[in-house]
Amino acid sequence: MPDRISSIVWLDAFKPENGQRGFDFASEFSRKALLTAVEKGEPGRPAPKAEAFHVNEKDRAWVDSKLTAQPNGVALQPIRLTGAREKVAKKTYIRAPNYPQPAFDQAFAECKADKSWRTFETTAAGHDVMVDAPDWLAEVLVEVS
Repeated sequence: MPDRISSIVWLDAFKPENGQRGFDFASEFSRKALLTAVEKGEPGRPAPKAEAFHVNEKDRAWVDSKLTAQPNGVALQPIRLTGAREKVAKKTYIRAPNYPQPAFDQAFAECKADKSWRTFETTAAGHDVMVDAPDWLAEVLVEVS
């Protein structure tokens, strides 16, 4: 489908290299939860609570009510890149640094240094930008589409 994809947006996301796994970027807490679930033969592990992602206090209970288990397989499977990502005409990375995540900071810095990427940053939101700053995010998405 590469001919049908004209734009991609990465929002507070890992930007893995070929062969890396989600597990390679996980916090110690997430690694322990994943390994415990795998040991028990469970297909998923509990999602982190909204507070961990610095969601605003008034929306935390609502966000927590929507959480479902995170699948283990996606975190353990190595990423296989083909080079198609680089061929996408419009690439955007959005960072919400109120949620501390060194891998996101690194990805944002790499994209900012690469002229083929547009970058945006918001300090008005935690990791769940769509909850904390929906109007700002919608404006950015329309602008980069």
